[in-house]
Amino acid sequence: MKSKAVSKGAGKSKEKTPEFSAVATKNYVPRLKLVFKEKVLPAMMKEFGYKNPMQVPRIERIVLNVGMGEAVQNVKLLESAAGELEQITGQKPVLTRAKKAIAGFKLREGIPIGVKVTLRGARMHEFMDRLVSVALPRIRDFRGISPKAFDGRGNYTLGLKEQLTFPEIKYDDIASIHGMDITFVTTAKRNDEAKALLAHLGMPFRAS
Repeated sequence: MKSKAVSKGAGKSKEKTPEFSAVATKNYVPRLKLVFKEKVLPAMMKEFGYKNPMQVPRIERIVLNVGMGEAVQNVKLLESAAGELEQITGQKPVLTRAKKAIAGFKLREGIPIGVKVTLRGARMHEFMDRLVSVALPRIRDFRGISPKAFDGRGNYTLGLKEQLTFPEIKYDDIASIHGMDITFVTTAKRNDEAKALLAHLGMPFRAS
């Protein structure tokens, strides 16, 4: 799938939040990275019997993906979604395009149908920290996230129903309400390892 950076018309320009400014600081170390080193690493080694710290699974990247099928008819929805993702992550999104044509939906191969952001390093840690401590608790009647959304290869996808879960997004500024998928790509080989890693980092899994 080809991706292209979104630059023109991608929502309103916003000043970077203090979190994003801190990420740009040379010697800055995200809180969650320190938590991993000081608490998660030894806990995982004890729990799974790893002999070497390098055996402990890590998060490689976090991918936020917004699918906008209706953008085929209204490109402004795609531009708005791109601007919102940039506000949420501090990183410019790229377009995702249709892999094949679907005549019934007036969908042509290669046409833009969504936007995504791939986070690594400090931005990844900062995003996860804010997701767990700020965004998820804002969901009405929140009782935890599903423990069943692992893919069998150590990756977990969290589906959110609306972008308003994030405090950076204001209702009066959006073109439409839409959901998004947030995928945590880890180096874990098994679901139980990946779940333990994410849980130790604060992901609030509900009881099965």
